[in-house]
Amino acid sequence: MRYPPTSADLPTSLPAINGRPVRDVARGAFPRRGSSARSPRPTALVLDLFGTLVAAPSTVERSIAASRIAEVLRVSPVIVEFALAGSWQARHDGRLRTTVEVAEHLVGRCNASDSCVKGLEQLLARLARARLQADVVLLRALGELRRGGVRLAVLSDASADIAEAWRHSDLAPYFDVVVFSCRAGAVKPELRLFSETLAALRAAPEQVLYCGDGGGDELAGAESAGMRAVRVDRRGGSHCLAFGETAWPGRTIPRVEALPSLLSTWTRR
Repeated sequence: MRYPPTSADLPTSLPAINGRPVRDVARGAFPRRGSSARSPRPTALVLDLFGTLVAAPSTVERSIAASRIAEVLRVSPVIVEFALAGSWQARHDGRLRTTVEVAEHLVGRCNASDSCVKGLEQLLARLARARLQADVVLLRALGELRRGGVRLAVLSDASADIAEAWRHSDLAPYFDVVVFSCRAGAVKPELRLFSETLAALRAAPEQVLYCGDGGGDELAGAESAGMRAVRVDRRGGSHCLAFGETAWPGRTIPRVEALPSLLSTWTRR
């Protein structure tokens, strides 16, 4: 969910889960909406991005990215780390609408030369494209969902560099709707993010299942909007960065790759 920039050079792929039916790997229940046997099979899925579709960064990856930015700005990595942490809200809530504006903002916070803006813009674009690299097994699962008639949406807290890099990613062709916080002008768990996503899907809340790793209190936000929600174990591992996360008592699945099995067995549960 809420993650700072990370290294472009470290792998994001993960081993596929085994072929066990989802009834053997899903944990928990949908506590506030009744059992899946009494609820309609979802016709649309809303998916978080970082920690769900692509790996969440580790502290090591964050430090590597900060060092690369520091080289461009000719400042200490410590200054960059401080600037990234202090600018999260502005980079994600719509105040900075383009990668250029993000670069200008970071240059200012780091007290670096204005001549560094272009180089930083280019670096941020490269880092963003690398952050969106997706595992081939995940892409197969998304294709299976689409062939089954399920509409797919991404809802993510993201900065402008991620939003601009999205169209170049392998993920983009699989999604009918994409809502990024920097474009919507709000961050999770604000209700209007979820409402905007539902409106773009042209779907009633009870038709939609939300899936995310839980950062930004997104699962409670989705339920507040009337959706059902399922937590996915954080891609990249539980040690990776997440912010605003609260305990989740509901259903958990190990990977997004388990969703086709979950939906195919929905009516038999």
